[in-house]
Amino acid sequence: MAEKMALAKAINESLRRALDADPKVVVMGEDVGKLGGVFRVTDGLQKDFGESRVIDTPLAESGIVGTAIGLALRGYRPVVEIQFDGFVFPAYDQIVTQLAKMHARALGKVKMPVVVRIPYGGGIGAVEHHSESPEALFAHVAGLKIVSPSNASDAYWMMQQAVQSDDPVIFFEPKRRYWDKGEVDTEAIPGPLHKAKVVREGTDLTLAAYGPMVKLCQEVADAAAEEGRNLEVLDLRSVSPIDFDAVQASVEKTRRLVVVHEAPVFFGSGAEIAARITERCFYHLEAPVLRVGGYHAPYPPARLEESYLPDLDRVLDAVDRSLAY
Repeated sequence: MAEKMALAKAINESLRRALDADPKVVVMGEDVGKLGGVFRVTDGLQKDFGESRVIDTPLAESGIVGTAIGLALRGYRPVVEIQFDGFVFPAYDQIVTQLAKMHARALGKVKMPVVVRIPYGGGIGAVEHHSESPEALFAHVAGLKIVSPSNASDAYWMMQQAVQSDDPVIFFEPKRRYWDKGEVDTEAIPGPLHKAKVVREGTDLTLAAYGPMVKLCQEVADAAAEEGRNLEVLDLRSVSPIDFDAVQASVEKTRRLVVVHEAPVFFGSGAEIAARITERCFYHLEAPVLRVGGYHAPYPPARLEESYLPDLDRVLDAVDRSLAY
């Protein structure tokens, strides 16, 4: 039976299921226990599973991830929370130097089943270091899987698959979508973790996005439909690896592509998608692949973030430019 729940609640239920199913699963992070996390994503878990399974850690991101690596070496499956996106950088060394490399360094003999949860992105009026989108920094590092759900159902099932993965997974949670509700069937059979999904069929142009921007792209498609344009919306779901086959299949049908993400366009994930699809679909494309994202500037104060983040008009402008070719 499907149940309607918010994206944050879906992650909570998924973690609860993982903790219940495997005594080697532990949840760690700043304020994840008694408080239940600043967004209440882990609410009630420590009460039900105890302080040895849901652990309130010191304010030390490098220590949190380093401890998780040690636990993974001993057969545990740690799920660690980085309280906000901008707080991950003290742990960057542990993630890219140790976590991402351990499997290769051990010639495949050592698994690293660690999930690093990162609430990311803007749209909530937060202060500095609380609204960033650093996914491209991690996608560049071999050995890490990078995913980001856009809805409650994917959040539930992708977290299940991330916890079960023997490879480290960086799980980017779109904080502005935490309270968006959707149907979640906890008895469904999920598709592959890194498989993209067409969430709206179309024929004139493909909008590709992940995480917080998928909903925006659906709104753009609705607005474009009022002008007689039929846009396809592709939820990438995964940033590393990227399901290029799904993007290619969509572009071969629509012949145009606009990639949308909150992170800065400069050296962003959209650049890799644009380059790959240009190589794969050169004779199908009727316009260059366009990108819409944040600016190459520090994230602004909250009162200016609406001017920084991609919005309906900026994406529609890219659609108009693509269709004008």
